[in-house]
Amino acid sequence: MAKACRLRVFVFAVAMAFAAQASARPVDRYLLRDVDILHLDVDTPRIERDMAILIEDGVVSRIAPASRDIADEGLMVIDGQGRIVMPGLVDMHVHIWDEASLGAYLANGVTTVRNASGMPFHLPLADRIENGEVLGPRLITTGPILNSHGANEQINHEIVATAEEARGAVRRQHDAGFRRLKVYSNLTREAYDAIRDEAGKLGMTVMGHTPEGVRMAGTPAARPFTIGFDEILDDGFVTIEHVESIVWHGLRNRYDESAAKTLAAKIANAKVPVDPTLLAFSNLLRVAETGGAYLQRPGTEMLNPLLVAQSQAEYDRWSHEDIPQNRAAFEFFKTMTQYLHEEGALMVAGSDAGIFTNIPGVSLVEELDLLVEAGLQPQDALRAATLNPAKVLGETDRFGRVAEGQRADLLLLDADPSMDLSALRRLSAVIAKGRYLDREKLDELRKSAAVHDVARTQRNLVEALEAQGVDIAGLGL
Repeated sequence: MAKACRLRVFVFAVAMAFAAQASARPVDRYLLRDVDILHLDVDTPRIERDMAILIEDGVVSRIAPASRDIADEGLMVIDGQGRIVMPGLVDMHVHIWDEASLGAYLANGVTTVRNASGMPFHLPLADRIENGEVLGPRLITTGPILNSHGANEQINHEIVATAEEARGAVRRQHDAGFRRLKVYSNLTREAYDAIRDEAGKLGMTVMGHTPEGVRMAGTPAARPFTIGFDEILDDGFVTIEHVESIVWHGLRNRYDESAAKTLAAKIANAKVPVDPTLLAFSNLLRVAETGGAYLQRPGTEMLNPLLVAQSQAEYDRWSHEDIPQNRAAFEFFKTMTQYLHEEGALMVAGSDAGIFTNIPGVSLVEELDLLVEAGLQPQDALRAATLNPAKVLGETDRFGRVAEGQRADLLLLDADPSMDLSALRRLSAVIAKGRYLDREKLDELRKSAAVHDVARTQRNLVEALEAQGVDIAGLGL
């Protein structure tokens, strides 16, 4: 009892001293006392009351009732004051152009991100984050996007058309250190088959848009895609990205609810996880509905200036798009998402943050709101950003839960988000691989995310394009 009393003395001062160190060097061992743990890995969310969590070397090493003495002399103690603790959020689809945006993710409770368009700088950055040299969410990344020439090709895509080109690109990405591939919609059948084959030989995973093959005149309304959507379902995708792409490819862009329900059942039965990214289209629609004013909303200062400059044509286009037509499309995308959930498809949450006007960090919280709007319960949306990503990445033993042996990626909340997702917008603190970040530090991180290094971003992009063999002369970079 005397030891417990001593540990409680000056808890507030100790916590503040600890938080002040958080951006520099993490304290290796401390106790988070008097918290209620939200468990999402059960059918009905369960709260375990009055608990203490011992964190050592970035891992949850022990969980016990707060009344039990699991401390020792000199151990730092942080009083959780009865707050809810849940796993940190995972954004399964982001685009990071520069390390400046990392703080925006942590400031919104995102402790892991999957970058969906790899560049050479991402691999050393991921190591620097993991080693504690840079404060940011755990960074998982694919290699450069693999695509063929066609309607959806972009400057940062690694363009391959033949089997030989595709195999060479996969091997180069593997040699560079990438272990995850992202494929895109214009891939030819020859290139796509070669990518899958080479990836299998090298032990690499595949995610992304479902490849359609060469888009012939009249596709999709008058003639089918060269590569049918059904052909993709047994190809071992880690996740299929974007519900609008599923509607485009899988339903040939027909807003047919009966066909959508049938397709959702096929996807669920094939056990292919889906990342709906509803926010990606929702933000396009919001720009159209406001005549472009939505582009200037608070938070957009965290978008990379180089991205914003290169997106001006897209901003202009969507500022004048047909509103009723796109509103109808978005409503159907939500319906498709609802059917996927009802049929039992495993869904993860991704925001497509870092492109168009999708703000790093907060976009994932907005995505969770949209999943609920589409028919999911709040606990289902929370699982899509915690437990389900761990499942699809094969890392349930590493993260996604509040449990002994898991990474110490945790959120401290004043209310239960499984009852009301708005609790996620009122973070008390974030723990990222053991680093305790209080509200003041989170606010500081958010502000720092608006301080950009355009020259560094430009170097990142130039390095990436040169690695892909792109002639950058005349690109204005």
